[in-house]
Amino acid sequence: MQDPVLPRRPLGRSGLQIAPLALGGNVFGWTADIARSFSLLDAFVDAGFNLVDTADVYSRWAPGHRGGESETVIGQWLKASGKRDRIVLATKVGMDMGEGANGRMKGLSRAYIRQAVEASLRRLQTDHIDLYQSHEDDAGTPLEETLAAYGELIGEGKVRAIGASNYSAARLTEALDLSERHGLPRYDTLQPQYNLCDRAPFEAELQALCVARQVGVINFYGLARGFLTGKYRSEADLAQSPRGASVKTAYFNERGWRVLAALDAVAGRLHATPAQVALAWQMAQPGITAPIASATSLPQFEELARAASLQLDAEALAALTNASA
Repeated sequence: MQDPVLPRRPLGRSGLQIAPLALGGNVFGWTADIARSFSLLDAFVDAGFNLVDTADVYSRWAPGHRGGESETVIGQWLKASGKRDRIVLATKVGMDMGEGANGRMKGLSRAYIRQAVEASLRRLQTDHIDLYQSHEDDAGTPLEETLAAYGELIGEGKVRAIGASNYSAARLTEALDLSERHGLPRYDTLQPQYNLCDRAPFEAELQALCVARQVGVINFYGLARGFLTGKYRSEADLAQSPRGASVKTAYFNERGWRVLAALDAVAGRLHATPAQVALAWQMAQPGITAPIASATSLPQFEELARAASLQLDAEALAALTNASA
């Protein structure tokens, strides 16, 4: 079956090419059960998209979960569907996975990375990970040790490229410089929080760094925990999701309402939805390769997918940028 043709963007210097929207796997095995997760993954790939992003720690935060639930569901789907060669598979390592035989299971030491990658490969039921990402910085482990460990995995064919998530500009710069000086693998991607309501941390220093050093950006919380879809407009709406309380704390303020008003106006003029406009704005920003968005139903995914073909004109881009300043 031939995938629909969607534009591809380079993922840093890795040689990997991805469509301009990535699918967040945090919901798989949590708010999307196995059957729903399979249908979402099928729809995503069959629509011509290809980057599926998860992490070993998903969904450890949910009652009764230990971590690994998302990777396990994706692995079951890969085995059942036979679509491994149609996706760019991204996962992460480093966040706290609880107690193991040798104490806390977390960090970016060589020993822990080698242990964690084998566990992820088993859950994912694959022999390689396309993009393996440091989920958060580990100040207690030398960057050289972490990058050298990734180099071993790349040499063994278990990993194709590496990325960083939640890194500061200073630490990402240090890592990139080390890679160049010592011939170590480089972080080809960065996964920061970025959306119309959360702009400052990325735009302050990281954006210019990623553009200058050719680091692809796959930003998370592209829809600000769902706020930018417009579904949370009152206290009564917060009960719709487990994220409701955090949405209220972060976005129920004057700036949040201003952003929603601008989204409504642009969406109305372009016959789109606020979610589509919010994602299209991100896709148009310098340095952004693909925002990551999650869906828990097929209609929700189909709405988000249309963002990839939505072209915002200069007037729309300016209105959104100014409203969210």
